[in-house]
Amino acid sequence: MALEANASLVLLDDREARLQAKRLGLKVTGTLGVLLRAKKLGLIESLREELDKLKEIGFRISKSLEEEILNVAGES
Repeated sequence: MALEANASLVLLDDREARLQAKRLGLKVTGTLGVLLRAKKLGLIESLREELDKLKEIGFRISKSLEEEILNVAGES
């Protein structure tokens, strides 16, 4: 569908879906990428708080990835 719509960006979190989209030449981001951008634009105050909220409802993230993204966001 993204190819048919000539989408400039596809929002996907599922690893297999991301890999397939990249194979098709699509630019991909996920929830973490959206949250990081929101933090950089000043739309959210704390990336850590948003991640905690997501984890409370079942969002899974590895500890190493969480540390990495918080570091990039300046919240390490």
